[in-house]
Amino acid sequence: MKQEGNVRKSLDWVDDRTGLVSVAEHAMFHKVPRSAKWWYVFGSATLMFFIVQLVTGILLTTIYVPSAAEAYQSLIYIDQRVPMGWMLRALHGWSSNAMCVMMLIHMTQVFLHGTYKFPRELTWVAGVFLCLTTLGLAFTGQIMRWDANAYWGLGIGAAIVDRVPFAGNWLRSVVLGGPDISGATLSRFFALHVFILPGTLIGLIGVHLILVLKGGISEMPKVGQPTERETYREEYEKRVKKTGVPFFPDAARRDMVFCGAALIALIGIASWYGPIGPGPFPDPQSIEVAPRPDTLFLWLFAVLALLPPQTETFLILVGPPVAIALLAALPFLSPTGERAPSRRPLSVIILCIIVTALLVLTWLGIGSPWSPVMKAWTSIPTPIEYVRHRSPLELQGAIQLQYAQCRNCHSIGGEGGKRGPALDDVATRLSWDQLVRQIQQGGGNMPAYGKNLSSAETQALVAFLSTLDGGDLPATIPGAMEMQPGRDESPTVEPTAPLDEADASVASR
Repeated sequence: MKQEGNVRKSLDWVDDRTGLVSVAEHAMFHKVPRSAKWWYVFGSATLMFFIVQLVTGILLTTIYVPSAAEAYQSLIYIDQRVPMGWMLRALHGWSSNAMCVMMLIHMTQVFLHGTYKFPRELTWVAGVFLCLTTLGLAFTGQIMRWDANAYWGLGIGAAIVDRVPFAGNWLRSVVLGGPDISGATLSRFFALHVFILPGTLIGLIGVHLILVLKGGISEMPKVGQPTERETYREEYEKRVKKTGVPFFPDAARRDMVFCGAALIALIGIASWYGPIGPGPFPDPQSIEVAPRPDTLFLWLFAVLALLPPQTETFLILVGPPVAIALLAALPFLSPTGERAPSRRPLSVIILCIIVTALLVLTWLGIGSPWSPVMKAWTSIPTPIEYVRHRSPLELQGAIQLQYAQCRNCHSIGGEGGKRGPALDDVATRLSWDQLVRQIQQGGGNMPAYGKNLSSAETQALVAFLSTLDGGDLPATIPGAMEMQPGRDESPTVEPTAPLDEADASVASR
């Protein structure tokens, strides 16, 4: 008892001069609604993963070399030479993903339950900036791997910044630290990842927690219990005073159980899958890489790949700022009213649409190799069955398909690029005239080839494409060349015997 009295006196002495003990006691023992149960653990889990990020990140900075010439090799050294270095990197990388996922789940729960409404508007705004800073930390962490994905990701980011009217060139130089990607670029992103963004995140977490303590933890929404400015505060305080429970140990117990389970899962995933990256060495002269961001940003990767060329600059520059502004303004657009999801069907529909779109785009980003196969036109021959029994004009079109480098973006027989649709059944989707128009004028993400191919080359290419119907490959437009205006009316004679060796060699060129 005497020892406890001495501890209490010491704490009183510190509190008298700093006030920290009173603040900590209020945070630990303030009352929360009894209904605040498992739905409310995701914020604490996000904070726990951030602490893991801080600890592992500090340890990694003692070994990592933020130099363009040595960063990649320093990661290899950590993985292979430093005792348990691979585990340290694995914990850091996977906890980054887990932190972002928990953050997004927490924001989804807040939106679904209408917790952003009065009097917690600023708590939501701080949460939005916390989410953006967390995503920025994850993106700059990918740059720290300094592999091919990081290099080309920076190139894409610089190209986006360069599109800003008037100031684009200057902003690109600010981002890259010069006219191109270099050691100065890595130094800038290292400073962002290690100093600026973590410091910003710590400050925002402090503000967020103060606002949570000030506004109180919200109750589970109930039908017929709307939020009204005139009465909500008083009614909330009465309910909490009457039925509330101390945060510690009642509510904190659930947080600790969930965080403990999440930490065990993190260690298991890190042990099983190991560290994330690094991928191929960052060689700007290599065209064999297929750069792809981490899973968290695959949806954005798919969006950029699918945007129509004529609208992508506008949507890239205007879309994100508008989306962020609407997200931050949400509590001011709908500050009061029902919080129960069953009374807010429009909000539930919007949430379902957003979540579905993100999942579908992420799936497309995982399964679709948007980058072209740059050597397809020289290294992948046209399959024999696609040129067997073809007319001379159609064989010339098959050769033109290779020489025009169509195979870099389009596949035939499952081989070739997949940036564009496969051509195996293109004749069932497009008519002769539509094929000519698509080749000459382009469309979607396909460039126009009208200036690159002569009329004769285009006609030969279309003659071959018109045979691709996905079946046993007969010509879908028999005598189509004869029906073209201005063409010779004489019929085309198709060979009846299999290709000889000379024909086969031509077809494989």
